[in-house]
Amino acid sequence: MSRKICTQAAVSRTHPASSAQEYTRTCQAAAAEVLARYSTSFSLAVRTLPPVMRTHITSIYAMARVADEIVDGSMSALTSQHRLAELNGFEDRIAKAVETGCSADVIAHAYAATARGVGIGPQMWEPFFASMRADITPQVHTPESAAAYIHGSAEVIGLMCVQAFFHGEPPEASAARLRAGAMALGAAFQKVNFLRDLAEDTALGRSYLPTAAPGGLDDAARDDYVAEIEADLRAAAGTIGLLPARVRPAVRIAHALFSELNRKLARTPAEQIRTQRARVSNPRKLAIAARVLTRRTTTAPAQDSSSGSRPDSGGDRG
Repeated sequence: MSRKICTQAAVSRTHPASSAQEYTRTCQAAAAEVLARYSTSFSLAVRTLPPVMRTHITSIYAMARVADEIVDGSMSALTSQHRLAELNGFEDRIAKAVETGCSADVIAHAYAATARGVGIGPQMWEPFFASMRADITPQVHTPESAAAYIHGSAEVIGLMCVQAFFHGEPPEASAARLRAGAMALGAAFQKVNFLRDLAEDTALGRSYLPTAAPGGLDDAARDDYVAEIEADLRAAAGTIGLLPARVRPAVRIAHALFSELNRKLARTPAEQIRTQRARVSNPRKLAIAARVLTRRTTTAPAQDSSSGSRPDSGGDRG
């Protein structure tokens, strides 16, 4: 029975979807629900994507979200040994699902459908799980270990998204720039998270800010991190125009939302960052998304909507 369910069968127009297709859609719906419940920022951006790409991105997000929940979310009451076992088990289910095309784990199954469809391999998810394992044992990061952590926890997610946006390998002529931009954007998002979540991470015995003063973050260190994030955001903005036209609005919205949060952190005293989680209000997020969409609608050249992958010169200035 399980072999039958996990085998994708050809379906004619006059017949209902196969059980395999129905199961995959159900798993993908579960992944979309994870995104909707956990992230207003990414939810806003992802809503503007075409349906197939939206499904791929929500499945990638859900995989990462579940891993994070194992490490220090809903399973935080478990011992570190139990969490490590759960995380390793989840990674094993991901690998087996990608190999076979099916899993009883609905998030692993949804992720596998995307990975198999767009060419995401273990060279992308293995560094991610390595970074998640590093979170199970609290540590104060060095510049080198922080860089490795950012690569695994964020930059490779950007690379997965590039595969999803192009439904496979990006054009060879622009592939290097696209991947560099995706990694820069992922790194910027993660560094913003480091500053935003400083109080929570400190309580957990973790520090991702290796150059902060011994007594904690001060205003000078905050300014350095904000500038580093701004540089990553600028680098990423310069490559958004290389993406397929239909996905640019989503990426620009995400870019603009994290840019706004970075600006808020820049205005927040370091003493406050050490004790409170900074956030952008939902009405402000909606206004930013609307502004990005309105600007692109009123200023985009006519041919932009008919060209799936033609680059433009406009980066996000939001």
